[in-house]
Order: sequence, then structure tokens, then C-alpha cells
Amino acid sequence: MYAMRPMPRSVDPISDPLSVPVGVPDPALARAGGILTIDLAAIVANWRALVGHAPSAECAAVLKADAYGLDAARVAPALAAAGCRTFFVAHLDEGIALRRILPGGARIAVLHGPMPGTEGEFPAHTLLPVLNSTEQVRDYARLAGTMGRRLPAILQSDTGMARLGLSRGELDALVNGGGLSGLDLVLHMSHLACADSPGNPANPAQLHDFTAACARLPGVPASLSASSGIFLGPDYHFDLVRPGAALYGIAPQAGAPNPLKLAIRLQGRVVQLREVPAATAIGYGHTAHTTERTHLATIGIGYADGFLRSLSNRGAGWFRGVRLPIVGRVSMDSVILDASALPAGALHAGDLVDFIGPDQDLDAIARDAGTIGYEILTSLGARYPRRHLGL
Repeated sequence: MYAMRPMPRSVDPISDPLSVPVGVPDPALARAGGILTIDLAAIVANWRALVGHAPSAECAAVLKADAYGLDAARVAPALAAAGCRTFFVAHLDEGIALRRILPGGARIAVLHGPMPGTEGEFPAHTLLPVLNSTEQVRDYARLAGTMGRRLPAILQSDTGMARLGLSRGELDALVNGGGLSGLDLVLHMSHLACADSPGNPANPAQLHDFTAACARLPGVPASLSASSGIFLGPDYHFDLVRPGAALYGIAPQAGAPNPLKLAIRLQGRVVQLREVPAATAIGYGHTAHTTERTHLATIGIGYADGFLRSLSNRGAGWFRGVRLPIVGRVSMDSVILDASALPAGALHAGDLVDFIGPDQDLDAIARDAGTIGYEILTSLGARYPRRHLGL
């Protein structure tokens, strides 16, 4: 039978991350139902590896959604210290927050550009708007005229995603009609829709259309590739590449070996252990039933923590190299594992079980959840105490 044990106070959580004692410097680690460990050194190593894959281009860093949930206040300075000089976020408030963290020499671009009436916030906080529509271009050029100086900005073309950016006709009209006067274009960008599938014909089609759009803006630096596009080869690199998910260890190309380091470890704490007989119904809706005597471990994380409900009866946790399948539905605050594969007495209340880590990476748990690593990463909830290691 599994038995509860007192948690030793002498265990170091760094050298033995499977056990976090009450007496650690951050007591939140001992109180938490789960812990998210972020390896800043791995993020920096991934950025440097991406620099090596696109040596002729500047390598920026995408830190939107609080650095994909990993704390931009810690990730941004680490990348800046490594030499990164250009950063992208999605929203204006993210840019304002990042400007408080990064030195004045860093360029911070806001991908959604200015919402109506917010144009003045960009020069006030030394932020670069990505201008995606004729309306954004018009309003920002009008601000430049009011201020009596040229304002730096990034222009985005839509080359085949129908999401953000100027159509070919809109770009032609702006160029021919002088609509870009008053703007100092520091970058022209677009975004690939299918870069994670190297053989997709959409990639060369977008490359062709972007090259044609660049010809309408001679002398303006260009950027087409985000994480996956970097691995399509030098033709896609242009002057700047914009990795985001790849920095954090998500595989850049589907079905190919991942050349990047996993930068996080997600662990959930054992709340209760029990042994149940055959024919026991488990969890909400009784969607799982035991077929034999089974050892169950209830873990203190659930969909309120971003542990997706789609993992119900799918996927697993891992404890010291042993796979523990998820049984029953994922609840708001808990998930149940079948711990029968472990030797008796191996697992105790208070132990930490891996859900993302050395035995199961982001992409593996994403496949079990029927989604992508991006969603897993950005869903990880605020209840996890975040422990930053490596720098």
C-alpha cells in the first residue's frame, strides 16, 4: 500500500526537483499544487542556436503573451544580455510593460499596431507600431505630420494568410499615392502560414509574393520568417527573423527531430493516494472504470491551471521514468493518474510528478491533448509558482 511520509526539510529543490520541502526559501513551492520551472539558460541557448541557423539576419525574439507564459520580466533581460536587440509583442500594454524592463537601445515592436486613438502612445514609450491596414498607416502618418517629424514604424504585407497586413493593391496605392510620407519604415514584414510543413507549396508562393512586395519598398529591411520559417533555408531569412515558440523549445517543423532545448518543466503534486478494487468508477461522469485492483494518485493541477480537459483519459504523467496514465476526466483543480506501474511505496503524498519534462516534451503532451505546443505553453495558469533557473 502507498503510505504518506513526512517531507524531509533537507532536500534541495534544485538538485532534487521531485521533492520540494517546506523549508525552501520560497515557501510557495511547497504550498503549490504544481510548479513550473523555466530554464533561462535553455532559452538563451535556443536563441543562439537560431542565430546560427540564420547567420546573415538579425535574430529578434517574440515575447508576446508574457513570453508565452514564462514571465517576460525574466526572459527579456536574459535575451538582451545575450545580444538580442529587437523584441516583438502583440498588444500595446505588453510593449509599455516591456519598455520598463529593457534598456532604451532595445527595439520593441507591437504586432497589432495602434488601436484608434492610441497612436501617440507609441512615440511616448519609444515603441514601434506594426502598421497592418491603410487606416493604421493613415492615422500614424497623420500623427507624424502633427508632431512635425518622421516616425519610425514597421509595415506588414499580407502575402497569403488573410489575417493581418496590406494587400498587394493596398500597398501599391500607398506607394503610388504618397501615403507612406512622414513614416520612417525600419522594417517590412509578412508572416508564413504553413512554415511548419516544409513541403507545402504555400511557402514558395508566399516567398514569391513577399519578394515582389519588397521590390515596392526599396531599401527597407525585410522580415518573413518566424520560428518555423527559419528552417526553410536562407531564401526565407531576409534581414531579420522573428522566433517565438522555438525559443521555448517547441519543435519548429512537424515530424522532424527537434533541434532545440526544452525550456520548461511542469510538475504536479500528489494530493492523495488510494488503492481501489476492480469495477471502480473514476472521476466526473464515470468515464473510466478499473478492470483490476488499481493504485490511483490524485494530482493537484487541473484545467484551471491550463492542464487541458481534452487530456481526459489521454496522456500521462511521469515519475522517475515510469509512465502513469491519466484516468477519468481532468477536473478544474485535479487529475487522476494510474500509478499501478510503480513499486509499492515508491510514490508518496507531496511528491511531484512530471507532465512536461525529460520524459515528455511540449509537443508530446500537445499531441495527447489534440492541440499544438503553442496552446499548451500559453495556457499554463497563473497558479503555478514559476521558478527560474540557469542565469
